[in-house]
Amino acid sequence: MKKLLLIGLFGLFSLNVYAQEETTTYNGEKYGYIIDKSGKKVEGVVHLNGGYSSPWQNQLKVKFAAIADIDKVKNKIKFKTYDADDIKEYMLYEGDTPRVFQSIKYTNTREAINSSNNSTGIGAGIKALNNLTRTSQFAEIVTEGKIRVYKMYGYPTSASAYDSVENERLRTTPDYVYSKKGGKVEDFTPAKVKIAIADCPFTKAKAAKGEYGSLKNEEKQRSGLGKFIRDEIKNATVDKLSIVNEVIYDYNENCK
Repeated sequence: MKKLLLIGLFGLFSLNVYAQEETTTYNGEKYGYIIDKSGKKVEGVVHLNGGYSSPWQNQLKVKFAAIADIDKVKNKIKFKTYDADDIKEYMLYEGDTPRVFQSIKYTNTREAINSSNNSTGIGAGIKALNNLTRTSQFAEIVTEGKIRVYKMYGYPTSASAYDSVENERLRTTPDYVYSKKGGKVEDFTPAKVKIAIADCPFTKAKAAKGEYGSLKNEEKQRSGLGKFIRDEIKNATVDKLSIVNEVIYDYNENCK
């Protein structure tokens, strides 16, 4: 599969986007591609912006070099850095497994509210602002189908405090959002999932019979801002991954 990426890639590629350039030492980077705003796929090598301790950085930027920008003789590679406004998608191989990140429009309101409820002072305000001001970002696809699910990480107060308790929570408890048939990216709640799967008789019937253990009946509450805030806090405790593995998988497999 990786060898196919090299076929016909020794010409120069022209991307109609603005990106920062950086020349560095070639060190066996991972093969992948980007898709620019016009829909053109350009294959080459990808360098993630974030690592194990800061996966949210992968949502902000990515470094990419086309094959023509790799000089193995001089052991040099010329990267360009792109953000979510520059390109539609990027992919890289982790072993033989492709990891796909798409540019989406989404504001992490929940993490901003969690910041206000779990912290106080200037730090809480900065963290809330970090999450509210980022509307265009990359998100990794975890489930493909009529309902596509993305994994999202909240943003910390400081990009340098990787060993903090709060950053550890963000790293180990990602959020999940979804898009149905390429539509708007939405927050993941049991109520919204029930609506999303209602157009398929198979999953609608199973949900009505209570056959999905990951979907719990929700109590009716009064409307207004108070309800919105309570729901956001409550939804943070929902086992979304179980909903993805049970309900969304069932829908995508049986409701073509």
